[in-house]
Amino acid sequence: MRSKTMALVCAALVTGTMLAGCGGESGAGGKTKLTIGLFGNFGYTELLKEYASTHPDIEIQDRTASYSDHHKNLAAHLATNNGAADIEAVDSGYIAQFKDTPDKFVDLNTKGGDQLRERWLPWKWEASLGKEGQQIGYGTDVGGLAICYRRDLLEAAGLPSDRAQVAALWPTWQEFMAAGKRFQASAPAGVKWFDGGPTVLNAIVGQAPVGYYDRSDNLTVGANPDLKQGWDLVVDGVRADLSAKLLYSTPVWNTGFKQGQFATVTCPAWQMAKIKDQAPETAGKWDVTSVPGGGGNWGGSYLTIPKQGKNVDKAVELATWLTAPEQQAKVFTSSGLLPSTPKLYEDPAIVNYRNPFFNDAPVGQLFTDAAKNLKPQYQGPKAGDVQTAIGNAMQRVEQGKQNGEDAWNQFVGDVQKLTS
Repeated sequence: MRSKTMALVCAALVTGTMLAGCGGESGAGGKTKLTIGLFGNFGYTELLKEYASTHPDIEIQDRTASYSDHHKNLAAHLATNNGAADIEAVDSGYIAQFKDTPDKFVDLNTKGGDQLRERWLPWKWEASLGKEGQQIGYGTDVGGLAICYRRDLLEAAGLPSDRAQVAALWPTWQEFMAAGKRFQASAPAGVKWFDGGPTVLNAIVGQAPVGYYDRSDNLTVGANPDLKQGWDLVVDGVRADLSAKLLYSTPVWNTGFKQGQFATVTCPAWQMAKIKDQAPETAGKWDVTSVPGGGGNWGGSYLTIPKQGKNVDKAVELATWLTAPEQQAKVFTSSGLLPSTPKLYEDPAIVNYRNPFFNDAPVGQLFTDAAKNLKPQYQGPKAGDVQTAIGNAMQRVEQGKQNGEDAWNQFVGDVQKLTS
């Protein structure tokens, strides 16, 4: 629960153009070159410029790939001990996989991390610890859950658009689907209730007490009733024609935002940056309210330092600075990514923050409340791959290639092979 093109920090990161003073591969004028591998929008564009301005001996290159490609590439780079960036972001769905090989990463506890652990939510800190207590990554954000919705599209279908009234439509996911059927009966031409089944399903899974794994790293997929109930509910919504049938983080999904193809989308805090990036012309049309079922989490990431890097100490300094409370606060107000630093949940600048793009929604209050009530779900070794597999299975249903039961049974079998 994020993409931009490769660029240098001393350049305009979004366009990739270079400004005077930037160095080459080894860094001009004796500069140290650091690379940072990301997926999507971490809200770091201005922060990296700020860091470079105060560290004239540092040159930073941002390497960004798609979510799946980023994590596959990182695994390959670690296996061959070559090609990893100096700093590598890892999503919460993959952190358990990578912390199983702590010898591939710098133990941040040996670099002063053990003195900084109070910065983070306890569960956020613990989720990136290796089996012998090695800290492989500093937490960036946490997901939290809400629903982002198009006020104008709900109004066009005769539904309320006020945040409190909208939240009252869907205290449960069953009622969310019922509201969708009301919407669809009078929806504008070509508009569906939600973007795609995988996105809704990820939110439902994120609210379950146990997700794809139990705490002993046993796969629960075939025997977890919460997962199957969530699956069946979303399949019913697909059959009721509530889905735009778009898979999140794909080009067609991005186009769906631009063209207003759906009225609601599951909205972890980081989703707000995606919406703004993909459809800037829709400012003021979107709003944010509470998620059905309350609470839950989807996403959040870590910054890790692979041992193969040539500038480990300087990479640690940058990762430490980027994840400090001051920088997490800036990322929240600029890009909407929810801090993993609990002391910020009492900071008036965060709690009282309203997002003008989202109709001045009180996102500070909404997401800090969600973070306080969040019950973290354990993520097993290949949770990210399982999430991808269940999304692909739902897509087969949406595309008419399989019915719900056949797609579910194939998913369970595919996951057993994936994790065996």
